Amino acid sequence: MTEPLLVDVRDGAALVTLDRPQARNALSPDLADGLSSALRRLDADDAVRAIVLTGADPAFCAGLDLKSLAADGPAYLEAIRESNCIRLVGELATPVVGAVNGAAFTGGFELALGCDFLVASDRAIFADTHARVGVLPGGGMTVRLADRVGPGWARRMSFTGEVVDAALALRIGLVTEVVAHEDLLGRAWDLARRIADADGEMMRSVKRIYDAGWDATTGAALGVEGELAAAAAPEWSALEANRQQVMARNRAQL
Repeated sequence: MTEPLLVDVRDGAALVTLDRPQARNALSPDLADGLSSALRRLDADDAVRAIVLTGADPAFCAGLDLKSLAADGPAYLEAIRESNCIRLVGELATPVVGAVNGAAFTGGFELALGCDFLVASDRAIFADTHARVGVLPGGGMTVRLADRVGPGWARRMSFTGEVVDAALALRIGLVTEVVAHEDLLGRAWDLARRIADADGEMMRSVKRIYDAGWDATTGAALGVEGELAAAAAPEWSALEANRQQVMARNRAQL
């Protein structure tokens, strides 16, 4: 069986690629577990001073695997929660550059928001469809999104579920740069190498200072989000119908 994750380490940086393109890189238990293991391993390696996170075309990450969620219910959610892969991205000591090559939706959007900053392909699109699918966010969406784009845009995206394209994402501060699709990985590698050129411990200390300030103002909100998400029970019978409606709605917006 093909591994659902690719890891390439060179020049002090690591490229981590979600590799379930046929499923838009949706987080299966295998992918979530593999991602967590790879990130922890890279974070513990002093030779890795920067990480690039991306997805195999055509998507960055569609989020939860809603087919598995509808079929396996609580067992699937428990496997994803145990992996902690979505929150883990934002907890690493190593700087993480997100290279968003396509759709970053719902849990995949949360995954991207855990990166220190994002660069995007001109094909990148973003949406928070948690409420429409019928699952509460638990990976930091409501806190990290507001931190990036301000409370107005964050609430608009979460309340409406609308799709934001790369140009609008740049305008509202969600991404720092938009490049041609074929240039994305080269640009992300370049930025990661610039980070890796600095002293590794010094760079981790700079990140630790940024994180300490962020945690001081957002820690309580993250706790509330996690508690509510853990306590909520999705309407299992409605998940597949919700998924189909969300997909149709997204296609219409595009």
